[in-house]
Amino acid sequence: MHTIHGIRRDDPYAWLRDDDWQAVMRNPEKLRADIRAHLEAENEHTKATLASTEALQEQLFTEMRARLEEDDVSVPTPDGSWAYYSRYEPGAQHPRFCRRPTAGGDEQVLYDADAESAGRAFFQVAGVFHAPDHRTIAHAVDEVGSEFYSIRFRSLDPATLLPDCLESTSGNLVWANDGKTVFYTVLDAQHRPCKIMRHVLGTDPADDELVYEERDPGFFLGLGVTENRGHIIIDAHDHTTSELRVIDANRPLGEARLVAARERDVEYQLSEHDGRFVILTNAGDAEDFRIMQAPVHDCGRDAWVELVPHQPGRLLLSIITFADHLVRLEREGGLPRIVVRRLGDGVEHAIAFEEQAYTLGLLRGFEYDTSIVRFTYSSMTTPAQTFDYDMERRTRTLRKVQEVPSGHDPEHYRSARIHAKAHDGESVPVSILWHRDTPLDGSAPLLLYAYGAYGISIPAGFGTNRLSLVDRGFVYAIAHVRGGKDKGYAWYRRGKLLDKPNTFQDFIAAAEALCDADYTSPGNITAMGGSAGGMLVGAVANLRPELFRAMVGQVPFVDVLSTMCDADLPLTPPEWPEWGNPIESETFYRAIAAYSPYDNVEAKAYPHILATAGLTDPRVTYWEPAKWVARLRERKTDDNMLLLRTFMEAGHAGASGRFESLRETALVFAFVLLAHGRT
Repeated sequence: MHTIHGIRRDDPYAWLRDDDWQAVMRNPEKLRADIRAHLEAENEHTKATLASTEALQEQLFTEMRARLEEDDVSVPTPDGSWAYYSRYEPGAQHPRFCRRPTAGGDEQVLYDADAESAGRAFFQVAGVFHAPDHRTIAHAVDEVGSEFYSIRFRSLDPATLLPDCLESTSGNLVWANDGKTVFYTVLDAQHRPCKIMRHVLGTDPADDELVYEERDPGFFLGLGVTENRGHIIIDAHDHTTSELRVIDANRPLGEARLVAARERDVEYQLSEHDGRFVILTNAGDAEDFRIMQAPVHDCGRDAWVELVPHQPGRLLLSIITFADHLVRLEREGGLPRIVVRRLGDGVEHAIAFEEQAYTLGLLRGFEYDTSIVRFTYSSMTTPAQTFDYDMERRTRTLRKVQEVPSGHDPEHYRSARIHAKAHDGESVPVSILWHRDTPLDGSAPLLLYAYGAYGISIPAGFGTNRLSLVDRGFVYAIAHVRGGKDKGYAWYRRGKLLDKPNTFQDFIAAAEALCDADYTSPGNITAMGGSAGGMLVGAVANLRPELFRAMVGQVPFVDVLSTMCDADLPLTPPEWPEWGNPIESETFYRAIAAYSPYDNVEAKAYPHILATAGLTDPRVTYWEPAKWVARLRERKTDDNMLLLRTFMEAGHAGASGRFESLRETALVFAFVLLAHGRT
């Protein structure tokens, strides 16, 4: 029982939260025995319930694996005399990180993650980072799924593992230009990235110097470097506010210099060109962002001068600066666009695409003085393509097409975009994929996916796994609900804080519109979402259970009120700008209590439900889905499936390894097919 603002709240399953959860994150064996017994009993129940689908799960796994290119190779990215890339050996779970001389020559394997993972239940590489002089690499590895990364270093000539080891890091690292000084981010006991440290190779990490410490638990720290490698960037941020400091990359022992002091709800990010910072920001009432510039040595906000103006409805997402060009990724009308600006004369042009629903991605390389920008393109029917685009000649070169070894013919599939009318009259985009032989007469089962938080937009891109449902007669749809930035920053703003219920109502409107358009029918829909998208699923299960056949919450954020009232949890203080602070505000307490899925479970019929959890997940702790399922089991009045699958050796992203993760997807899809009677 809890009492806040004079409001009493019952929480009978609070015992599922291990009091020593920090220790469990680092060592899962420390989980309290009664909690472990409960989770394992739920896992056994899930296994028994899905026993009839074991052959189907194996079939799903086999066909999804067959769509993956066993010896996949990334497009090499040049950096001076070397080009860096990763590739998989056939059957390997993890990649090899490699390089070749750009002038031609033999491959050099820098780090073999698959060999390093041998004998470990979990293994995840955050990144492999080469020094600017190409003589040393750093690699960051998590071996339990808790996202505490250890960073080690290897000399490349000759290949030697160095004794330096940096512990309890976020996995993020930046090299200074001297090739021996690195900056890295340290996590505290609550898993918050709160310190930037400086390490010089060959010295004792215990003597590493603190460069910057963030005292506000609501702000996390990150690291970056400008495209011309002029400055290292220290980024302090929550979801809506940022504050940057810079260090001269050629003078790594210097002080970190503040760019512009944090101002609530003002975000900015830096590029650099010709002695000036190029700044993407929403400062000055530019809700959908604009681009400014200021001298490197006089870069306070008062010195910012506009380069690309704010245009309402055109959301500027990211920028990359080159020696002669500025490239921006923007979104307007729900669709992305790449715009190239020649810095010498300001002439701009956009790269055009034809399909109704597609996604674009800008890929940042290592080289600054080049006319080539790399980007990716895909649609719901078209596998990903990687292009090199010559910004002066305005020509594109196809460098890679995502291979589907088992075969994929885009002509066998159809895609469309419709707009659902929300409860308040807003128009919600919905991207749809189906097989050309699937009848659109309302009889088809449909999987509806959404996220809807933190301004994250779910792209209408290609995915091989979903074909296992689409080829079995399912329609697959993505609801671009408020909480993302699909229709601009206001689309995000109107799906957070006190307006959070718009996210759930948008999802319901999308489901109803799909029924009205005969893509499916009421009671023939599976709702699916992960993390904050899992919260959406849980909220909609309480609001409109009769509209859905099944629900899948993957590591679902369903115990919102408890988490937002616990300031000691890793993500709680940074999350208050997203959800509100129920500790200080009764208004936010009541608002969150009104939709928190765990707190609103009622004695009524629910759809079939599957929830997944990761024992070492620092983002959505395992006890959230465990508590939700326990309360559902206590109160629901139906006989539908209610399953909890906790991965006892994994975190937020599930199992490590490109094939093992497919087994989790196979389990989820088997549940969906079983719920719809399609096994």
